Amino acid sequence: MTTAVVALPWIVALIALALAFDFLNGLHDAANSIATVVSTRLLSPVQAVVFAAFFNFAAYWLFGLKVAETIGNGIIDKNIVDPAVIFGALVGAMFWNLVTWWKGIPSSSSHALVGGLIGAGVSKAGMDGLMWGGILKTASAIVMSPMLGLLLSMTIMLITSWALMKATARFAETAFKPLHLISSAAYSLGHGANDAQKTMGIITVLLYSQGMLEGDFHVPEWVVLSCYIAIALGTLSGGWKIIQTMGTRITKLSHHQGFSASTGGSVMLFAATAYGIPVSTTHTITGCVVGVGAARRASAVRWGVAGRIVIAWLITIPASAGVGALFYLLTRLFQ
Repeated sequence: MTTAVVALPWIVALIALALAFDFLNGLHDAANSIATVVSTRLLSPVQAVVFAAFFNFAAYWLFGLKVAETIGNGIIDKNIVDPAVIFGALVGAMFWNLVTWWKGIPSSSSHALVGGLIGAGVSKAGMDGLMWGGILKTASAIVMSPMLGLLLSMTIMLITSWALMKATARFAETAFKPLHLISSAAYSLGHGANDAQKTMGIITVLLYSQGMLEGDFHVPEWVVLSCYIAIALGTLSGGWKIIQTMGTRITKLSHHQGFSASTGGSVMLFAATAYGIPVSTTHTITGCVVGVGAARRASAVRWGVAGRIVIAWLITIPASAGVGALFYLLTRLFQ
């Protein structure tokens, strides 16, 4: 199926909208990598967002682009993509991000974007336009990433607790401060690598649909650089309501717990990025925070807060898909 080529100014406007989504992603997900260092007062909020933004951008030099390829060529058929589909997908994702950011709910920017793509894609081509392999890979990550993150972080917490069993609490907290900072840096790297690539995929498939890519489907270097800059700038803007939820409302964290949560989350993000899975950084770190809280004792976790977060996860893709479909259909009225 071919798509009509539209005027260059519209392409530029859509690329700007995609970078705005990337900025909003950084703003929305700043809490993922800095909530633990802020809540434990290891860094001030301003120091923490600068720290996270730096490592978000540093991912530019360290990771491949498999996640971008999944988003650009693995959720909906790239041959049905046109500017209207991209517009619907981005607006659907941004709408849900703004709603959850306003309410302080740590939902997934990744799955909001996937939902927007699905909604707009189905509106254009029906169910035949969906790439079920990529969708199932992403859907399985919704369940697996928080569960594996929970188990991994809990295991790290228990092993390190056993290793320092004879140490005083004061010594242990002092020892974990630098480790907590290093693990938070690693998580920020993983966040930048996985999340910035989703916007790269959107821009690249838009360029492909308009015949602006030479050769095979690939991500141009200027797209890579632009997306890393946008997500880093968004992170610099912070997301204070979500930081409060992640860092204090689920469970009270120590440096030991912050290190365990960030380390477990980092391992999950590095693995997902290596395999091209657009995993939710929000889901991952939330599972890790719950895991370290439960390792101390089950009552240390505020399960009511965690439950409300899970409900938001479940409705993210349907909600953003609905908005994405609506805005795709609205664009058809003006053509």
